[in-house]
Amino acid sequence: MRRRLFGTDGIRGKANRFPMTAEVALALGRAAGAIFRRGQPPHRVVIGKDTRLSGYMLEPALTAGFISAGMDVILVGPMPTPAVAFLTRSLRCDLGVVISASHNPFDDNGIKLFGPDGYKLSDDKEAEIEAAMAELGNDGQVAPEELGRARRFEDARGRYIENLKASFPRELDLSGLRIVVDCANGAAYHIAPELFFELGAEVEAIGTHPDGFNINRGCGSTAPETLRERVLARGADLGIALDGDADRLVLVDEKGHFVDGDHMLALIAADWQARGRLSRPQVVATVMSNLGLERYLASRGLTLVRTRVGDRYVVETMRELGCNLGGEQSGHIVLGDYATTGDGLLAALQLLAVLRTSSRPLSELARVFEPVPQKLRNIRIDRPLDLELPALRAARAEAERLLGSRGRLLVRASGTEPVVRVMVEADDEALLDRALDLVCTAINLAAVADPAA
Repeated sequence: MRRRLFGTDGIRGKANRFPMTAEVALALGRAAGAIFRRGQPPHRVVIGKDTRLSGYMLEPALTAGFISAGMDVILVGPMPTPAVAFLTRSLRCDLGVVISASHNPFDDNGIKLFGPDGYKLSDDKEAEIEAAMAELGNDGQVAPEELGRARRFEDARGRYIENLKASFPRELDLSGLRIVVDCANGAAYHIAPELFFELGAEVEAIGTHPDGFNINRGCGSTAPETLRERVLARGADLGIALDGDADRLVLVDEKGHFVDGDHMLALIAADWQARGRLSRPQVVATVMSNLGLERYLASRGLTLVRTRVGDRYVVETMRELGCNLGGEQSGHIVLGDYATTGDGLLAALQLLAVLRTSSRPLSELARVFEPVPQKLRNIRIDRPLDLELPALRAARAEAERLLGSRGRLLVRASGTEPVVRVMVEADDEALLDRALDLVCTAINLAAVADPAA
């Protein structure tokens, strides 16, 4: 079955425009409720969201859909995506739902679904839900006496914080560390500062005043410059930048250098390998991860297994191979011993544990490999573009010929935005630029060409 609504991370789009409308959310709740309402009651779904204005529209629409399908709805309000994954299992829910567009601006929104095991749904299950949305109509509604109920769960934040603290080594604390945390005016604004404070750190928090419009705006993991300035001005030991739903992070060391997901994976992999905690001699990452990470892991006898872009594909491969560490360059870090999805706060705690047991500052600790020069361009398109057009295939072939064994080329359509992403990496930057310009020029020409010509 083909998925039309679902992309690489749930359903996403412009708020109050198809498919991010109240009508679609209602139909989704009804269809997903009908599919996951199995066995004996109670049938339960937990719904969390980030701080976007449109969450006030989508949350009640989804709630109505689930209630009409006979499911009880547990509302937790603004809550990180990984928190909802955790609560889905902790509360023995049949389904978990997150209303968030992650790192996108406020006028976008999205809907992500988790199964009863806390893992994101497979492509096939999402296709099944889409088919049910088209076929059910009003047939998904239960008898009046079988309608569900809705209630607020006031202890969600505390339960999640305690779960995170339990992952931190008992013999360690964060006393003496000065941390600046940027919550991106998003879902973790009321969780992250409290978490690090309770573990003993001296915390300065920014991005903690959401107004429905300012999520990810000039802050968070996609715009960490403000955090960098604050770390340097305060003489902090490090900075932690989350995105809008707190499932990814970027670190800033005490010298103002950014630490991305690839360096975090390298740092955790080395630590876990030394302590015998890696379940397999493999780390899972996507095709976007830097060649430098792959070379570093190989030097330690570890293999980098690459997947499609999207943390859900990282998780699926981790489960297939039995790996307990994976992630994305963008800052999604998946720690399979503790969580079922990427969790920015959980990853930050694991990295802080490594820092606490080392006598070195983060600027030294995290620079475990030299990245191969890599550049990424996002080309916005107004309509779907066939990346297999002859002209585009020829451009890719020529770029790959230029790079040879000295680099990599990746061209893909985004699953969350109307853009084509082109990534090139090579040890020779002049060669990198030639290959990148060649492919991007071809895509730009194809994007403006008349499709009927």
